[in-house]
Amino acid sequence: MILTATRTSETIGAREAEVDLGTQVWTITAERMKVPKEYRIPLCRQDVKLLRPLIEDAPNESEYLFPGNKPGTHLSNMALLQLLRRLERPDLTAHGFRSTFRGWARETTDYPREVAEAALAHTIRDKTEAAYSVGS
Repeated sequence: MILTATRTSETIGAREAEVDLGTQVWTITAERMKVPKEYRIPLCRQDVKLLRPLIEDAPNESEYLFPGNKPGTHLSNMALLQLLRRLERPDLTAHGFRSTFRGWARETTDYPREVAEAALAHTIRDKTEAAYSVGS
């Protein structure tokens, strides 16, 4: 989640079939996105290092990379919150990781705002701006 700046639901619902380790791209289908549009995430070296054992070494009993306790399910939305509680980190939230990414992009890179927003899979709210960005 931290490395890809994805939402909790996108991360816990990640499926093995969505990840191509060869091209290092994670493609989330439109049906799984907040805004129903396919979303392609380039994976960095660290992402691949974390995902490879989940894909290549896992017994493949589940389509999900982060399977839940019940067959055919993924981790619950509360899994990360429970982890942060066990780590005694009440100062952290899952959404805070995305917020941190946005702040980092603004403060330490020269990428335009639109690039950072696209990396977060945010839509353009301004109708005029959205009309001119069709196809980009």
